[in-house]
Amino acid sequence: MTQATRIPSQLYLISPLDVGGDFPDQLTAALDAGPVAAFQFRVKGLEQHEAARLAEPLQAICAARGVAFIVNDDIALAKRLGADGVHLGQGDGDPKEARRILGPDAQIGVTCHASRHLAMEAGEAGADYVAFGAFYPTTTKAVEHHADPEILTWWQGMFELPCVAIGGITVANARPLIEAGADFLAVSGGVWAHPEGAADAVRTFNALMNDQPAG
Repeated sequence: MTQATRIPSQLYLISPLDVGGDFPDQLTAALDAGPVAAFQFRVKGLEQHEAARLAEPLQAICAARGVAFIVNDDIALAKRLGADGVHLGQGDGDPKEARRILGPDAQIGVTCHASRHLAMEAGEAGADYVAFGAFYPTTTKAVEHHADPEILTWWQGMFELPCVAIGGITVANARPLIEAGADFLAVSGGVWAHPEGAADAVRTFNALMNDQPAG
């Protein structure tokens, strides 16, 4: 499939670590500002009952807008919530086990860093998408793996499984990843810390992905 005929990239939001306070209002504003394919619930260090309490209102906001609700790392929490899927790091479980627990309709993503081999393994294990990165410096997590946009182009030329670009993506640096062939841009700080607010960031990302003025 050539770049000219490829479906435009889509936005995949990742939560900040703090999803309390007014974050449900921020999420609502972001999702109402333009198309978002998925939202990943990513919190750390909370016991499952507290994580579920924080997740439930966010899951309802996503469900009302047709946005997939994906749980980061935790297959058991995804099962408890009846989430749309789970995103697994390399140490967070096996896609085949996640499929067995969550069922045939769950969306299962796998972090593959900058590794073609890991991505092919994830595809063979039944993942629904593979995530490459980090492409840029990020404050969301410690970066051990740096990916080049070329890996997105390579993947698009070899496989039909969708690929996600992640790591430090902002409206200022997203275009090379879009042009390289990312099916999804996974963004956290680039939306929630955007100086004009999350809604403006979503509008601008969508304009970039559809090659239109932000307006």
